[in-house]
Amino acid sequence: MTQQRTSHTPHWNATHLPDLTGRTAVVTGANSGLGIATVEALARAGAHVVLAVRDTRRGEAAAATVTGARGALEVRRLDLADLTSIRRFAASWEGDLDLLVNNAGVMNLPEARTKDGFEMQFGTNHLGHFALTNLLLPHITDRVVTVASGMHRLPGNRIHFENLNLTGEYTPIRAYGQSKLANLLFTLDLQRRLTAAGSPVRALAAHPGWAATNLQGHDASLMRRTVMRVGNRFLAQDSRAGALPTLYAAVQDLPGAAYVGPNRFNEMRGTPTLVGRTPAASDPDAARRLWAASEELTGVAFPERLRATAAATE
Repeated sequence: MTQQRTSHTPHWNATHLPDLTGRTAVVTGANSGLGIATVEALARAGAHVVLAVRDTRRGEAAAATVTGARGALEVRRLDLADLTSIRRFAASWEGDLDLLVNNAGVMNLPEARTKDGFEMQFGTNHLGHFALTNLLLPHITDRVVTVASGMHRLPGNRIHFENLNLTGEYTPIRAYGQSKLANLLFTLDLQRRLTAAGSPVRALAAHPGWAATNLQGHDASLMRRTVMRVGNRFLAQDSRAGALPTLYAAVQDLPGAAYVGPNRFNEMRGTPTLVGRTPAASDPDAARRLWAASEELTGVAFPERLRATAAATE
């Protein structure tokens, strides 16, 4: 992607994106909310954007709402809760991919399983993107941006290595918090591996703050859904503002493994900036352990060519 040096513009927004003509991006979960807002901004800047969505009819309808696009829009099917779908999507990819935005996610669902038997939130939010990223890495030329969440800061949040599916101890918030912590640990170890391999590709993470999207509407708790509706109306920023940290991470000249979020109201809204993370999200040993577990569960590994280069430098 065309890179801008880190901006100190007080109100950085999508109009500050560089010209992305000739660049290609994939955005997962692109048919609503933060996803379609990210697609719209990238396409207006000239990028060819692939909407990777579970329901292609909804994806086509979402693409039809995008105005002012200078780059082409394309819809392809991808179900992150199904490893077969992920492998099919990656196998069909040809040519370079400048930017992968791991945006899709589910939040605070009743207990459920993916098609491969993983807890739904961990399986979709982390394992699905883990597999997709590693399968596409041979094509990626610039960066991977993974959308995390301030919910990784939940008190006591950790990766339940002894019970990743949370069998017998499931709660919607515990599962969501684990999946969002996993997003940050994944970014941390992906960057470590890319650096060791001498790859120019960068792994970054971003969170939207409190953005009014339909993600909260699937919460398993009626009380939380009610609180979210009130918060969406009076406290949240809209999806276009919520997408700004992702866009900032996609084009700014930032260090690998950087984390971007809003700069005001306890990172709930505002201009994109570099933000911190918890010690649990900065633990390199936990990141390596999660990577190993993710490889075992998905059957997908860091690409052999990059792995061999990294091994030769260690």
